[in-house]
Amino acid sequence: MLEDLEEELLEYETAGEFLTDLKKEFGKGDKKTVKVTELKRLKQGGRTMEEFVQKFKRAARGSRYEERPLVKEFKREMNGIIHQKLMELEQQPISIKQWYDSAITLDRNWRESKREKKRLRGR
Repeated sequence: MLEDLEEELLEYETAGEFLTDLKKEFGKGDKKTVKVTELKRLKQGGRTMEEFVQKFKRAARGSRYEERPLVKEFKREMNGIIHQKLMELEQQPISIKQWYDSAITLDRNWRESKREKKRLRGR
C-alpha cells in the first residue's frame, strides 16, 4: 500500500479514507474508530434511500453511536432534497428507525414523482 502511494497509484479524497484503508491494511486501530470513520465517510450519493440505509446500518454497527449522534450522522449524510423534505414534516421522526422509515418513504415518493414527470413530458 505504501509503495502504491509513493508511486501515486492510490488517491484519496480525504484523510479519513486514507486512515480507514491504512487501519484495514495493517489491522491496527480499534474496531470502533474504524467504524466511526467509515460512518462519517458514507454519503447517499446516487443510491436509493433503501440502499443507503443498509450501508449506513452496516457502518453504524460497532461504532457505538446511538440515537441522537446516529440521527445527526444520518441527516448529515443523506441527499439534500430528502433531508429538506424530512425537516419540513409537521411531525419529524424521533428515533433512528423512524428516520430510516420516513426517509425511505420520501425517497420512494420523490423518485416516483420524477418518473411520472418524465412520462408526462414524453407524451
